[in-house]
Amino acid sequence: MSDTGARFVGSALGAAIAEIVTLPTDVVKVRLQVQSGSAQYNGLADCLLQTARTEGVQALWKGLTPALVRQVCYTSMSLVIYEPIRGFYGKLLQDKDKSPSYLQRLCAGGTAGALAISVFNPAEVVKTQVQTTVGASVTMREVSARVWAQDGVRGFWAGLWPNVTRTFLVNAAELGTYDEAKSRLVPVLGDGFFAHVAASGAAGFTSACVSTPADVVKTRLMNSAGEDVKQYRGMAHAFSKILTEEGVPALYKGFLPICVRKLVWCAAFFVSYEKIRAGVNSSYSR
Repeated sequence: MSDTGARFVGSALGAAIAEIVTLPTDVVKVRLQVQSGSAQYNGLADCLLQTARTEGVQALWKGLTPALVRQVCYTSMSLVIYEPIRGFYGKLLQDKDKSPSYLQRLCAGGTAGALAISVFNPAEVVKTQVQTTVGASVTMREVSARVWAQDGVRGFWAGLWPNVTRTFLVNAAELGTYDEAKSRLVPVLGDGFFAHVAASGAAGFTSACVSTPADVVKTRLMNSAGEDVKQYRGMAHAFSKILTEEGVPALYKGFLPICVRKLVWCAAFFVSYEKIRAGVNSSYSR
């Protein structure tokens, strides 16, 4: 198997492991972000406890199926195309014989993420609406039917631009920062567990800091798909309305669960990815 195949297998399995481990923080984050006006939840811990108490612990894994579909497909695609895109930027900058710069890695990570999420936006829309449904559980099919009936195919691309913007920032921070941090840490710590965990921590924190405002806007727009009366006319209107009516802190709603999720997700993903990729390459090189 080629290294491209190993990257695909490693990223798909790594993404599945990381998503299952961290989905409760994503459910909490989404519920905190769709709040406007009088808040139902008073922060991360309160939302976590209320959801578990009123809907059962299983509610913290709401949207697992669409989340896995989205994350496995999106992550494997972005990891497979990341290195070729990084090489393209190297040629573009006439820097192909040198080690990739941090800027090169950021641009490659962002571009890979933006391209991948453009394809898998429908799974994100369905996941968001499943997670924000309080009480009775709904299925992917029911949510998909509701969105289709109300908005047609366009509804599945609700929030596309803020999602692309957010994903560009997230993937630039995650892949670019991880790649850069790893390249600096490996000579010191060796290419093993500690270097991978430290690099993933830097990637997760950077990602949470730069992406939260776009994540809030994306979540609000996606949650409105299928509604009769639209609260927001688009990305710019949503950003402006949230800023005007709720203030700057509203753009960082859910930052703590985002940060916790990013730190745990990146550690779970990158450590799994590196191990699986190395294992696949090793088994096929014998």
